[in-house]
Amino acid sequence: MHAAAPFPIEDGGPEVIWHEADLLDIKQSEKLLADVGATHLMHFAWYAEPKKYWNSEENYKWGSASASLLKAFYSHGGRRVVMAGTCAEYDWQYGRCVENLTPLLPATVYGKCKHALQEELAGFSKKTGLSSAWGRIFFLYGPNEHPGRLVSSVIISVLQDKPAACSHGNQIRDFLHVQDVASAFVALLESDVRGPVNIASGKPVALKEVIVKIGEKLNRPELIRLGEISASKDEPAELVADARRLREEVGWAAEYTLDSGLDQTIRWWKEKLDKMKGR
Repeated sequence: MHAAAPFPIEDGGPEVIWHEADLLDIKQSEKLLADVGATHLMHFAWYAEPKKYWNSEENYKWGSASASLLKAFYSHGGRRVVMAGTCAEYDWQYGRCVENLTPLLPATVYGKCKHALQEELAGFSKKTGLSSAWGRIFFLYGPNEHPGRLVSSVIISVLQDKPAACSHGNQIRDFLHVQDVASAFVALLESDVRGPVNIASGKPVALKEVIVKIGEKLNRPELIRLGEISASKDEPAELVADARRLREEVGWAAEYTLDSGLDQTIRWWKEKLDKMKGR
């Protein structure tokens, strides 16, 4: 493990000091927390390779490592922790997900391991008095997203003048721009709200609406091919969050609408692809 020198995020902005450590190595985590002595912890690290993470054994490693990190954080004076959960913890047959009301019945290893960590966090916090919250992320999109995910893959296909083959697109989902996801977590960390909180827009939208918008924004609607591939049999027809805790208790509001978020994401991918082509 080593610590990097501080550097400004922007001219005149705050400084950030980076510390590097392998969080799967308990000894490195212990040393990191002993050296830093942080009062607040926001934990996102996990195995998340698209199409592989759902039932990968890596989930068990990260669940165990995250529990160890939590205990080490507390033992070195930690006071407030927020960890990232997932909508995959919920029982998807209900469609609309409300914290502490909708049953939790994860169907994947990823969801089960995340939920197990959430239960450990809740139990540990109750026992020790540690202030904690658990942010359940729904569907995010934006810059730096893996090119194989829905929004990025459609944008890339259309920018490259290739057909974007999609399923029927009738599935109802809840999308939130990645920068809004980040700001929601910061607001949650800085609050005293405890327990599970959905990190989502709370606004249902059909996948086909998102997909068609991308084609229209790029002036290539003919490249959008709905119904060309089969939808997964495991996909729920609807998966949307109740986001009232995030709005009313945390006091957070999104910066991006779906339209402005897609516009920003399209610009980012266009610039990235242009650079790759050496333009």
